[in-house]
Amino acid sequence: MNILSFRTLLICGSSMIALAGTSAAQVVSQQVDMSDSTAVQETIVVTGTRGQGRAALESSAPISVLDSKELSDLGFGDLSRAMMYVEPSINYPRAATTATTANSRPITLRGLSPDQTLVLVNGKRRHATSILNINNTVGRGSAGVDFDILPTTSVQRVEVLRDGAAAQYGSDAIAGVVNVILREADQGGMAFVQGGVTEEGDGGNVIVGGWAGHKLADDGFVTLSGEYRNQDSTNRANIDQRFDRVTYQIGDPDIEVGSLAINAGLPFLQGELYGFATVSRKDSVNPAGFRTPDNAPEIFPNGYLPKINAVVTDYSVALGWRKEWDSGWLFDLSNTFGSDKAEFSVFETVNRSLGESSPTEFNSGAVQYEQNTTDLVLSRAFDSLGAGGNVAFGAQYRHESYKSDEGQESAFSGSGADGFAGFSPAFHGSRGAIAGFVDVEFRPVEPLLLSGAVRHDDYDDFGSATTWRAAGRYDFTDWFAIRTSVGTGFRAPSLQQQQFQLVSGALNSSGQLTTVGTLPVDHPVAQLLGAQSLQAETSDNFSAGFVVRNGNLSFTADWFTIDIDDRIVLSEQFGGQDVTDILLAAGITNFQQVRFFSNATDTTTEGYEFAFRWNGDLTEDAKLGLSLGYAHSETDLKTLRPNVVLPSQPYLQNRSITFLTRAQPEDKATVEADLDFGAVSLQANGTWFGPYDFSGFGNTLVQEIRDKIVIDLSGSWQINDRISLNAGVQNIGDTYPDQPVFNSLGPIIAATGGSFPSGEETPIGLNGRTYFVRLSASF
Repeated sequence: MNILSFRTLLICGSSMIALAGTSAAQVVSQQVDMSDSTAVQETIVVTGTRGQGRAALESSAPISVLDSKELSDLGFGDLSRAMMYVEPSINYPRAATTATTANSRPITLRGLSPDQTLVLVNGKRRHATSILNINNTVGRGSAGVDFDILPTTSVQRVEVLRDGAAAQYGSDAIAGVVNVILREADQGGMAFVQGGVTEEGDGGNVIVGGWAGHKLADDGFVTLSGEYRNQDSTNRANIDQRFDRVTYQIGDPDIEVGSLAINAGLPFLQGELYGFATVSRKDSVNPAGFRTPDNAPEIFPNGYLPKINAVVTDYSVALGWRKEWDSGWLFDLSNTFGSDKAEFSVFETVNRSLGESSPTEFNSGAVQYEQNTTDLVLSRAFDSLGAGGNVAFGAQYRHESYKSDEGQESAFSGSGADGFAGFSPAFHGSRGAIAGFVDVEFRPVEPLLLSGAVRHDDYDDFGSATTWRAAGRYDFTDWFAIRTSVGTGFRAPSLQQQQFQLVSGALNSSGQLTTVGTLPVDHPVAQLLGAQSLQAETSDNFSAGFVVRNGNLSFTADWFTIDIDDRIVLSEQFGGQDVTDILLAAGITNFQQVRFFSNATDTTTEGYEFAFRWNGDLTEDAKLGLSLGYAHSETDLKTLRPNVVLPSQPYLQNRSITFLTRAQPEDKATVEADLDFGAVSLQANGTWFGPYDFSGFGNTLVQEIRDKIVIDLSGSWQINDRISLNAGVQNIGDTYPDQPVFNSLGPIIAATGGSFPSGEETPIGLNGRTYFVRLSASF
């Protein structure tokens, strides 16, 4: 941690102590006491229903509730990592050396792709990142939602619906839905400062944040939240056997993030005017792979490690009005706009084709994604119909745009800036989509809940999709119920997959310039090589399970299967004499290797999930909460269609297939314990990550990486009514993923000199044991 970070930590900590010590205000909290595991499960959730909401354990589909205390107790600075350690179905791969995934932090659900999970904020569709993953990591070819830019202080809870819900919410909800509920308070607040460092002495970080609630008029509220995080990089690269020194940087990137959020509601025209907004700026630097001294000896005689700088500016604004009419109908009209722009530069590198005159720093251009969504929903409860019911119908219009700004010419000309050549030529695309839906819930008798939904989405660039869902639940007793759901889903090809274009040069082993293109499917070169218009992915979902609950104990078990047809994948690079001949016949000589997106695969994902919660009083002053979770998901490739133009070159080779099916742990278990006694509380988390597959750089070798257990411990002391002190150790066992071991012919050794301590699929990262301390003040 640098001196500035320590000064920030000391100044903010001193300020908060003074603030808390002089404030005469009483500590006010409108939040549920989330240290009570029963309270968590009895929280009224709004995900998966258009009705008035119900407790998570009363739903006809599995829903997890991750509360703010649970997510913050163990001191993780980013929301993605916190969710992974408390929810077994969520994974968070942490790539280190790629231009895309190292700078964007999406999650995966049930082992599927990041873009197959729909993310909502306060029930409204969240925009995706502008950064498309075109690298060889988990989620290859996808653009998910970057959770790293949401301030954790703004989160009241996260609801995770683990079931297909496209008929209720539209595209992307194949694996499920993650709904981030923002904090809602009209008084009180909290501020904190946190610092941390790894056992190795790197990765120093400081986090400063807080929230404050204020009353608007008589019944309105506004809650402001903010957070600043500065984190130094970590490096766990091995000694490069070729040069007898460390040449790579493999770990977390340097990162600086500032984020703000506002959530508000105000009585207006006998209804409620509501709105929320988030804004953030993230500045991160991560390295590419080491370039050996023979690449640019005149500029970097000892070799060089290109550094990629991504500056991401993201914001979202939602405004809506809802009112319940005298007839009982609830009217809700809203509009949500979101934008994500990533500006790239690369430094400590060269453009080899420019020789000794090459700059060592380049502007690589930018990409920007925007989304505007208008929602209209009408719903009404019918309490007198059977044992009750609810009807909802509505419409949605969504407009999206995606574009790039071209980088400087020296970044993309010739062989391009080594590490990240940048965007050329510039591209721009947009589209609109309109949808309508009907959603019904009905209780013929009190123990039986039936629900169904039908939705039709029409896109102006690829066509339409109609989806449906039916679900049911029967409570045999107050403590035992069964539940099931069946339905269809879809995921529209993202605008990023439709429009992305990147053309760069590379010098081959003979010093000749080779042009490599990642092209949209409507590009003439891509169409000559077999590209076809992208269609929506379609899915069939089925789940069944049961719920047991008795007082402060609950247990749930669910089985599921997800069949996905026409999955959209990024192809391998097509090249060689076959490609040259086809392009020459059309008079094209400026492309040698080309890749593009295709609906090339069908997959099946099957699995099961268990969740157990218990809380109780050990003594008059001591309370214990326990939760255990387990998730198994297994994805198999059913079909890999050939490219009819290039039948000898498959769309996906072994490494890409591994990312799709086996690069994430199929098994994962979490154990949480929370012990409170008076002013002191202790928290412990244990997470077991099952084995997963690593595929080497040569597309031939696959190795199973063994399972690992990570244990995190923390404790807190409520010093007085306002001030608390938290400290903890993450990964107390200093656990690292296994290093892939290949024989002397193994390509990972030849390519990197054995520098990589692990593949970039690892969910536990490479930081090892890490310490943190946090000082908080309530007001």
